[in-house]
Amino acid sequence: MAGMTSGIGLRPMTGADVAPVIALERGLFPKDAWTEAMLRGEMAEASRHYVVAQEGEGGAIVGYAGLRAVPPQGDVQTIAVAESHWRRGIGSTLLTELINEAGKRGVTDLFLEVRSDNPRAQELYRHFGFTEIGIRRRYYQDADAIVMRRSATVAERAAGGLSASANGTRADTRAATSPDLSTATGADATVTENEEKTR
Repeated sequence: MAGMTSGIGLRPMTGADVAPVIALERGLFPKDAWTEAMLRGEMAEASRHYVVAQEGEGGAIVGYAGLRAVPPQGDVQTIAVAESHWRRGIGSTLLTELINEAGKRGVTDLFLEVRSDNPRAQELYRHFGFTEIGIRRRYYQDADAIVMRRSATVAERAAGGLSASANGTRADTRAATSPDLSTATGADATVTENEEKTR
């Protein structure tokens, strides 16, 4: 699992993390926050991979992210960083972890939704090789969602799946992070209405 400097590291999310993660969730996404039951349901699925960014051992949870992997497709379910820790590369590191885990699980096409009014998050995703493939109108209560996809290169496909180190993408501490790095459950290739939408 990818690590971070400045006393912050990544580790798998556990049941004990649900309360602090939901507290962050409600602060960052007051209109579209997941419930504790939703998060626990996600964590219980074998196809999911959830991580937290934590200050030191036993310190505060300052970020979290989740992946749905059903090869050959995957979805960035959510990714968020506490406002007090923006611009430290945490969002990039969380996304790197999800992309690499997706590759380990055989994912060759990774999808996400991002708010149409959040250009900083869109820039971060483009930095990691995601491209816009459609729009979901009124996906969020007060904004459309831009659907983005990151497809494996020929070399990545030969190696078995995606990798954040391919195509020059990497965890970059200069990349902007914002509370709207969170994305709801992923899109399908035809950008039809997602029946699994949880936000």
